[in-house]
Amino acid sequence: MEELVLSILVHNSSGVLTRVSGLFARRGYNIDSLTVGTTNTEGVSRMTVVAHGDQQILEQIEKQLRKLEDVIEIFALPRSSSVYRELVMVKVEADQTTRADIVSIVDIFRAKIVDVSPHSMVIEVTGDHGKVDGLLAMLDGFNIVEIVRTGLSGIARGLSDFDIKKEDN
Repeated sequence: MEELVLSILVHNSSGVLTRVSGLFARRGYNIDSLTVGTTNTEGVSRMTVVAHGDQQILEQIEKQLRKLEDVIEIFALPRSSSVYRELVMVKVEADQTTRADIVSIVDIFRAKIVDVSPHSMVIEVTGDHGKVDGLLAMLDGFNIVEIVRTGLSGIARGLSDFDIKKEDN
């Protein structure tokens, strides 16, 4: 199975998220990750959608998305020419005997400790899938109480024709 990462510019209107996710649901496609946020253009939001499937299914997903009224533009974000990031927060049980070991792991991965209590710590890590999974693997020996993941966000490297066209307007 192949991975498809799409950056979708949409009109920031009521129900757009429902229409995009509904398209996947109606056709029986699974969304692995979905992030949405406003852009620097008023009234426009960016969705980053990650899906897996064979080539035919992934092409069909992109074609069907292009038919939606709210969709302004779609960009595929191939791994080789894009930057991907994800934010993850991990709550780990920590006491005086484990705290120093956890701090050492956090430092190695250039993560941050964003909350400390007498019995736990909350760690924030931002990075690509490999970095996040690496940190989680190293913390596996500790009692992970909770994990919150934002989902993948991505952007193409360099300037695209769309970026240049936008600058000219």
